[in-house]
Amino acid sequence: MRDYPSSQVYDALFKPGSIVVVGGSESLSKPGGKVLANIVDHRYGGTLWVVNPGGAVKGLPTFASVPDLPGAPELGIIAIPAALVAGALEELGRKGTKAVVILSAGFGEKDEKGKEEEERLLAIASDFGMTIIGPNCSGFMTPSYSGKFAGIIPELKPGSIDFISGSGATVDLVMEQAVLRGLSFCNVVNVGNSIQTGVEDLIALYDENYGIDGSPILLIYLESLKKPGLLLRHARSLTRKGCAIVGIKSGVSVSGARAAASHTGAMATDDTAVQALFDKAGIIRVKSKMEMIDVACALAGTGGRLRGNRACVITDAGGPGVMLTDELERQGLVLPVLGEKTRERLRGILPAESSVMNPIDCLPSRTASQIREIFEVLAGEELGSIDVIAIQVGNPGMYPNSEIYREVARAMKGSPIPVIPTLSSVTTCTEPIREFTDDGNVCFPDEVNLGSALGKVLHRRAVFEVSGSPPDYDSGGIKRALEGRTGVLPPQIVTEVLEKAGFLFPSQIGASSFEEMQRACEMIGYPLVMKVLGPLHKSDLGGVRLGITDLDTAERAWRDLTGIKDARGVLIQPMVEGTEVILGASRAGDLGHLVMFGLGGIYTEVLKDVAFALAPLAREECRAMVTAIRSYPILEGVRGQEGVSVERLADHVERLGRLVFDFPAIGEIDLNPLKGIGSELYVVDARIILHGAPHA
Repeated sequence: MRDYPSSQVYDALFKPGSIVVVGGSESLSKPGGKVLANIVDHRYGGTLWVVNPGGAVKGLPTFASVPDLPGAPELGIIAIPAALVAGALEELGRKGTKAVVILSAGFGEKDEKGKEEEERLLAIASDFGMTIIGPNCSGFMTPSYSGKFAGIIPELKPGSIDFISGSGATVDLVMEQAVLRGLSFCNVVNVGNSIQTGVEDLIALYDENYGIDGSPILLIYLESLKKPGLLLRHARSLTRKGCAIVGIKSGVSVSGARAAASHTGAMATDDTAVQALFDKAGIIRVKSKMEMIDVACALAGTGGRLRGNRACVITDAGGPGVMLTDELERQGLVLPVLGEKTRERLRGILPAESSVMNPIDCLPSRTASQIREIFEVLAGEELGSIDVIAIQVGNPGMYPNSEIYREVARAMKGSPIPVIPTLSSVTTCTEPIREFTDDGNVCFPDEVNLGSALGKVLHRRAVFEVSGSPPDYDSGGIKRALEGRTGVLPPQIVTEVLEKAGFLFPSQIGASSFEEMQRACEMIGYPLVMKVLGPLHKSDLGGVRLGITDLDTAERAWRDLTGIKDARGVLIQPMVEGTEVILGASRAGDLGHLVMFGLGGIYTEVLKDVAFALAPLAREECRAMVTAIRSYPILEGVRGQEGVSVERLADHVERLGRLVFDFPAIGEIDLNPLKGIGSELYVVDARIILHGAPHA
């Protein structure tokens, strides 16, 4: 893609000085005619040419063929039958056109012959260093030009919301609903079949040219994920630059999970991998078009982030106010009791029957002046104590809602505390709500959706920088230990690798004969643990004996364990007391390694109380993984039991992330359990499976 500099390609696509529509016509029933009309009707200010052998179109400079053009258009838009596209593309390449948007359908989405024709288009583009979008796409819309032939064409506003999508229909359906909610759009792009330039490539181009005038919110819709590394790098960069990204990745389900030999691999589904990628990139992941719109509204209303989790609810009806409060608290927001001076001032504004605690129930009799004064009091008294105000407005029919909406709009624009409304009377107040949103104000039709969206904003992931190797991490030693190894590593190599990565093991002795077992028990001392050597999933086969206190018990355990199929002996260790956790990692294709942390032991896959993240990991990410699991209070210690050091656990997660990142041949690794008290943690059992030749 593109032999031209990034900035030139960006300008050619997003703000071209000249455009040619190949296949432009007078007919609005044809893509070429419709896209041309949209470009003209939305006041494109550059040079616009048409290629149509039938004569002049719309009074514009029209030419019979591409070679007849008087110069090289920066952007070509092709809307002709599929069989003719390759010829037109080659002619544009010879002219020196930098970028081409192919609207024409009938390619890979149709049949094998269409896929072959796509390969031909790719070869032509490669020969001339052109960037191509499509084929089979609905087009580009930017403040410079509306080069889109199908669906809604909203008024485009610089600095509002950008949308990059793998689906033209999704673009249209999102915008249809979003404009009703007061959202505006700037650059809207559909990549169609994306034979050369996919969503990830456009995000990279977008990031490379993102400046102070860049849109603060970017929506993305992905059906495929061909270049996860590219997406991760540039989404992280955009997040650091202040762009809030909201994304949908479709086509992901539990059925995508692969068969795996490790506990981590069994739980690392495709959906888990996508979530980990989005988290590491700082992308807010949503599951539906309406949730995407909700989160975009919440981002627009809060300026992209919340300072904290303290909310104030204003309502004119009890039920909706309670439901909003419930959802906010489910999402981790709190509703602090308002200060005494605040409550005193509110009592002077509202009827005696009103509640001024938080939520503020201003009753169905509320007036515009009361709403205005409530906002003024909160701004004056609670600026350092409240991070967001959520107001729910119904239509009791006792006071004109249009005046209430005007006061809400005034507060949204002027309050130092972000204000986001639910305007739920969408039938009886259709026109006032339309006036409200036409003025550039966002709103929600449902208070629970508002609470959920605020939760997404509150928990929006920050992007952290990964540090180098942790202390006592011997990369050279690990490389030597892995050299020449493949498949399932023997226990002594597993121990060597993990010790050189900075993990501790309890003393342990392997025994392949009865006599070796007896001597090992004497050396280790009682109580001890005996495990079968050979089979991978020891617990599933009854291959672990705990709390062995004497030689007689040890001899019985030996007979039982060596009777298991494929047993090669036993491993003897002292009993380790404390809390059990699991650490693991599994290779997730081009995404790299998914690192897992959770409650350990035999219930790992039953409870699935685990957190995932992509390697390598920053210490902040590791701490977040440890505290994210539901059973985190157990790690802190319960009922007099001493807990486990969060910082030490985070250190171990970080080490594991560094290990699998440095040695990608490690396909699967489990430390289950990692066990201990306080900062003294030991790897009690571990396995490593190589999926390729090891290298550093």
